[in-house]
Amino acid sequence: MLLILLRMYKTWRMSNLKKQMGILIIFLLIFSNSVRSQPLVFPLELQDKTTADLKEGAERTDKYFSLIAGKSIAIVAHPASVVGFKHLVDTLVKSGIKIKKIFAPEHGFRGDEEAGQAIKNHIDKKTGLSVISLYGKNYKPKTEYLKDVQIVLFDLQDVGARFYTYISTLHYVMEACAENKKQLIVLDRPNPNGYYIDGPVLDPKFKSFTGMHPVPVVYGMTIGEYAQMINGEGWLPNGVKCDLTVIPVENYTHEDLYQLPVKPSPNLPTMSSVYLYPSLCLFEGTFVSVGRGTAKPFQQFGYPGLKGSEHFFTPIPMKGASENPMYNNQLCSGFDVSNYGEMYVKYFRKIYLFWIQNLYKNCETKDNFFNNYFNSIAGNEVLKKQIIDGVKEEDIRKSWDPGLQKFKLIRKKYLLYKDFE
Repeated sequence: MLLILLRMYKTWRMSNLKKQMGILIIFLLIFSNSVRSQPLVFPLELQDKTTADLKEGAERTDKYFSLIAGKSIAIVAHPASVVGFKHLVDTLVKSGIKIKKIFAPEHGFRGDEEAGQAIKNHIDKKTGLSVISLYGKNYKPKTEYLKDVQIVLFDLQDVGARFYTYISTLHYVMEACAENKKQLIVLDRPNPNGYYIDGPVLDPKFKSFTGMHPVPVVYGMTIGEYAQMINGEGWLPNGVKCDLTVIPVENYTHEDLYQLPVKPSPNLPTMSSVYLYPSLCLFEGTFVSVGRGTAKPFQQFGYPGLKGSEHFFTPIPMKGASENPMYNNQLCSGFDVSNYGEMYVKYFRKIYLFWIQNLYKNCETKDNFFNNYFNSIAGNEVLKKQIIDGVKEEDIRKSWDPGLQKFKLIRKKYLLYKDFE
């Protein structure tokens, strides 16, 4: 405990002794509240695993090649759709599989598009295949794009947060396959945040592409398990069912910490950023920068003029990651938490509210702290009000309990892997 506090204190140090002691006291209180609200989870209970320890669905060609041989297929893929060191598309082409087209999610097929940027249909230079965008004006594969396709392969690396849009892409692909009577094969991959469940469950009134289903912020499921839940819970329009096959991961459990071999998107470049993403993404609904346009997106946060900090960063345009970042070319002061993502994740199974709570409490311009996007990210209008009203973190968490308990019962029906305790 002392080691953690000292490391936190070093990260959040201020310029004089009085402020330093104040911050240390705050962290002592935060730490004690965290311990009361949720028991510590020690490193030995979570096992680090890499691609050498398991086989992702895409790698288990013996399980699905016989299903697609001689068939015309489309594939939903991005840069992390790899088999070993080779992209899945290259593996399939070399094996003689008839790929008709590629469907690209947010960030594009090659991953060189920034978050939220519309992607145009184009021809992939490396393969000569047509790439159809599933982000921007068109989230769902059109019927015309599926006429010459018999099977759709889906292989995206999810990170287990409700507002990470790949599960929304999954929903629309399933919907299109159901409507057009096409088989969908999901090549499952481990969820790097699949070892816990936390956050408010989405209120349907706030359904959007950044949150389509009544699930918590962190839902503890692989994308294959999630697909089964979409089907099983009747979340597709009119309760239609998708002809779904999931190729599971071999030697994976929800007690594993999976180390991603390829970054899942341009602004999640490290495992620390992946672990911190569910917590720091809440700042996207505020005037606080999460470090887009820097070398440490989702590993630092701040804004121009933030007092009490000795950490500084300046966002600049970065092609394919953030071409017009918040506070472009402005000096921001804030906090660097890049060294602690993995430490936090091995000791706690929860998202962290105290960062956003404390920045709101201490900011001088509270009226414009939140933007119109916050409720979409939170999935309700309650969390914003709780932060504004200064509700204690432990009481905010208690308000989530009924929804979380109901979700856990639903989730349990669709698990493919040993669950965490």
